[in-house]
Amino acid sequence: MSKSHSIEGNIIPFIPEGDFYFSKGIEAYQKQKFDLSLKWFQKAMEEKPDNPLYQCQTSIVYTEIGSYHLANQLLTRVLAKQGEEYIDCYYLIANNYAHLGLLQDAIKYAELYLEKATDGEFREEAATLLEMLDFDDEEEDDNDWTLDEEDDLLMYQETAFYHLEREEWEEAIAVLEEMIALFPEFSQARHEYHYALFFIGERKEAIEMEEKYLQDHPDALFSLMNLAIFYGLEQNNEKSNYYTNMLENIYPIHEQQKLRIAVTFTQIGLYDKALPRFKMLHKSKLKGHPSYYRWYSTCQYYLGMKEEAEQLWREGCKHFQILAEQAPPWK
Repeated sequence: MSKSHSIEGNIIPFIPEGDFYFSKGIEAYQKQKFDLSLKWFQKAMEEKPDNPLYQCQTSIVYTEIGSYHLANQLLTRVLAKQGEEYIDCYYLIANNYAHLGLLQDAIKYAELYLEKATDGEFREEAATLLEMLDFDDEEEDDNDWTLDEEDDLLMYQETAFYHLEREEWEEAIAVLEEMIALFPEFSQARHEYHYALFFIGERKEAIEMEEKYLQDHPDALFSLMNLAIFYGLEQNNEKSNYYTNMLENIYPIHEQQKLRIAVTFTQIGLYDKALPRFKMLHKSKLKGHPSYYRWYSTCQYYLGMKEEAEQLWREGCKHFQILAEQAPPWK
C-alpha cells in the first residue's frame, strides 16, 4: 500500500504509491463521487502507467460520466498489451460503443466477448446488449480494423468531439476532414462535418451534402437531425417541419442520440418538444457534454423556467471553462 524510509529520530514519512491511490479511488467510486474517484485513479496510473487493473477501473469511471471515447482508449490499450488476460474489456468496449451510437462496433465487440469468455461475468449483459441493438445498415459490413486503427479512430473522435462541443467549427472541420479521408466508412464524421460546415457559413453546401447522404441512406438519423436544424435556421419551415415530424416518433436507446434530438428541437425553437427529451436524459452520463448544459438551460429559459435555467447554467460553468467564459445563450 505504501513505502517508507526510516530517517533520524522516530519520523517515518508516508509516501503513497499506486495501490494507495487506487484504494482511495475505489472508496470514492463506491460513494458515487466519480470526479474525485477519477482524480485518485489518475494518480494511481501516474505511479504505474502500465497497470491494466488501474486502466480498466478508470475506464469504468469514464463510462459513468459519459466520456465513452476516453474509456475505450484505455480499454483498447489494455487489450493491445494484455491480450486475453482481460477479456472483460471486450464487453466494456461494446457497452461504450452502444452509448456512442456506434452500433456495428458495439455488436462486434459484444460478439467477441461471448466468443472468448465462455464463462464470463458479463455474458448475460452482453447477450442482452446484442438483443437491444438494431443493426445500422448505413455502416459497412467490412469493419475489421486492427486495434491500432481503433485507437487512432478513437483519438480522432475525441478531438473532433472536443471542438464540436465547444463550437470551434474551423478546428473541428480540420479534424473531420482527416477522419473522412482515413476512415471513409465511419459515417458519423460526415454528419459532423456537414454540421460544422453549416455553422461556418457554408450553408448551401452543407444542406446539399446532407440531402445527398439521406437520399443514399434513407434511415440516417443524423441526417434527419441535421436537416431539421439547417432548414429551421434557414427559415424554411415546411422542410424543417417535415424532418422534425419524423424525429418526434424516434426514441433512441443511446444517451448521446437522445441528447442530440433534444438539442435539435431546442436549436430550432421547439422548446415544448425538447423539454421532455431533456428530462429523459441521465445527467451523470453526459458530464462530458457542454451542450447538455447550454441547450437544456436555453430550453428551460424560453419556457419560463428562468430560475432553473440560471441554476443549470451555473452548474455547467463549474464543469466547463468554455461555458464560464460565455454569457448564457439567452443573453
